[in-house]
Amino acid sequence: MKICIINGPNLNLLGKREPQVYGYQTFEDYFNLLKEKFPQVELSYYQSNIEGELIGKIQEFGFSYDGIILNAGAYTHTSIGIGDAIKAITTPVVEVHISNTFSRESFRHQSYISGNAKGVILGFGMKSYELAVVSFL
Repeated sequence: MKICIINGPNLNLLGKREPQVYGYQTFEDYFNLLKEKFPQVELSYYQSNIEGELIGKIQEFGFSYDGIILNAGAYTHTSIGIGDAIKAITTPVVEVHISNTFSRESFRHQSYISGNAKGVILGFGMKSYELAVVSFL
């Protein structure tokens, strides 16, 4: 089974950025733990702050992988293009957020991804990614 995790803008700053919201762990450290926990899954990881690059990766993996876990960050609330990219592919996508977006600013309550995703997991910290992996097993 092949699953790609795609993270959007500012998620490269995990461990430094607003630790009261996102925690103190870097995503790279967490990703290594995920790979150890799921040795039967071929996990890959990509992060970009650029919308078009995220769309390119969704299209690249969207017909050959078993699953995509997507945390589009702020693009979740603004990018019709990312939503359309998910709609165009055959690989199921699980939308993930570290924080509970519904307990935050009202603009974070809108998602252009959710309607085209297999499911949405939010508010469980980094464990949200683990729950997403389990959803594909």
